[in-house]
Amino acid sequence: MVVLGTSQNRAENVFRILEVKDTKGTILFLITNRFDLPAEKISQIYRSRWAIELFFKWLKQHVRIKKFYGMSETAIQNQIFLALIVYCLHVLIRLKMKSNKSILQISR
Repeated sequence: MVVLGTSQNRAENVFRILEVKDTKGTILFLITNRFDLPAEKISQIYRSRWAIELFFKWLKQHVRIKKFYGMSETAIQNQIFLALIVYCLHVLIRLKMKSNKSILQISR
């Protein structure tokens, strides 16, 4: 168990430090407040969350969703699906034309 912070500004809860290896063999230190789960399960949860983060990073870079126009789950899903369809259509056009132009140039 670990306590985080300084003597003047200490976290209220105690934490657990896990040492895990990623797929490349790099050692990662994870800090969690979950004492009820085994280290392997927490590592799997971290990997899943990281995959989600990478997916959203890819979305921001390639699909260019600047903001969501609706707040409901359905509205957000629809906007993401439409943006992915448009991106795939651009890729198909690029392949069909055998073009070296970027997706942005093709969309313009």
